[in-house]
Amino acid sequence: MPSPPLAAPNTLKILIVGVGSIGERHLRCFKNTGRCEVAFCETNPSLRAEVADRYGCPGFEDLEEALHTGIFSAAVICTPAPFHVPIAIKCVDAGLHVLIEKPLSTCSEGVDELIAMAQKANIEVRVAYIYRFLSAIRRAKELLSLGQCGLIRQVVVTSGQHFPSFRPAYRTIYYAKRESGGGAIQDALTHQIHAIEWLVSPAASVTCQAAHQVLEGVEVEDTVNLSLRLRDGTLASFALNQFQVINETVITFHGTNGSLRIELPSNRVGLVLRGEDTWNWEQLPPTERDIPFTDQALDFLGLLTGQVSHASSLSEAKQTLMANLAALQSDTANQGVDI
Repeated sequence: MPSPPLAAPNTLKILIVGVGSIGERHLRCFKNTGRCEVAFCETNPSLRAEVADRYGCPGFEDLEEALHTGIFSAAVICTPAPFHVPIAIKCVDAGLHVLIEKPLSTCSEGVDELIAMAQKANIEVRVAYIYRFLSAIRRAKELLSLGQCGLIRQVVVTSGQHFPSFRPAYRTIYYAKRESGGGAIQDALTHQIHAIEWLVSPAASVTCQAAHQVLEGVEVEDTVNLSLRLRDGTLASFALNQFQVINETVITFHGTNGSLRIELPSNRVGLVLRGEDTWNWEQLPPTERDIPFTDQALDFLGLLTGQVSHASSLSEAKQTLMANLAALQSDTANQGVDI
């Protein structure tokens, strides 16, 4: 089917597919832009009624019922990851532009078909890697593009949070199984892998060791040590766990003329150049959790009205998916894997 005509911003109609935790956040943030009308589909009847009442939005029983109306400009897919690509293919076939939650999928099946369909139909499909809308990440990209640090040769990422505090239901949702997109690699580390690929260079090979160390009620990995060789020769290392007390992520880029550091969620960026002996910090304003998601929603709506988007393209998300799958394979086989 042909893609829908691009309407004025205040007439865009957005369908949220699935309103679990992340789907509800997308619904709220798209609604809060004031630039679109929002509806959703949700197969769980009690959740559907609850969300419809909370936000005053129409809720459909399933995707087919929603698509049958023919009123939507775009869909935001927030189901578990194994369903992302099949649902996206249905939406593209119905002429809808699509924003897909990360990761793109849990396997490569159907990805190339989706890319080909979207290109042929002139449909926009983006993937919601939210790090691209964090102000500290965006500022770091600006600084790295200036080249003050010289050629980046090493990246070190250390990250962790007390996952049960952030996602109390982790035992009973997709997170509990790798097959449904769960575990630390596909759920958390994929954000950071994608960010480094965006900021520096795509990954070429991966060596990964992962383990279930602490989280109760699941067997998937909650701790990961991973090394990447990027295509430009940069070496990147990641150490992540999902049980530490403090929530923090520190990303450090070491170049031939200096280093740059991102600290989250304290939201500051530091720079130290050759000849200096201390970090020069730039403190960015604190941001409430919905702000980057609202910025992402505005970006996607802008894309539908002809503006440039900062969101991940399908090809970029496919590259990160290949890195995710290689990491899982490397952990299982206990050896390095080319991407």
